[in-house]
Amino acid sequence: MNAIITVVGNDKVGIIAKVSAFLAERSINIEDISQTILSGNFVMMMMVKLAEENSNLETIKAELVELGKALNVSISLMHEGVFSAMHRI
Repeated sequence: MNAIITVVGNDKVGIIAKVSAFLAERSINIEDISQTILSGNFVMMMMVKLAEENSNLETIKAELVELGKALNVSISLMHEGVFSAMHRI
């Protein structure tokens, strides 16, 4: 299953490393990634692939919210289909 992760907040060292480590520990593969700094704000979007045995989006979403709090950034997770439907013109 594919999902989209967004990370937004003040830029600081280690955000990508900690989010990537979180995903690796759960065997979640990063399929694509885009990251930039906008006026000192860190902005990252990732398309990730969850294995069937690790596809509980609600659990992973809650864990990512907690990671975001620890990093002082906002992290969200959304099923790719929902994300695509929301951003369709």
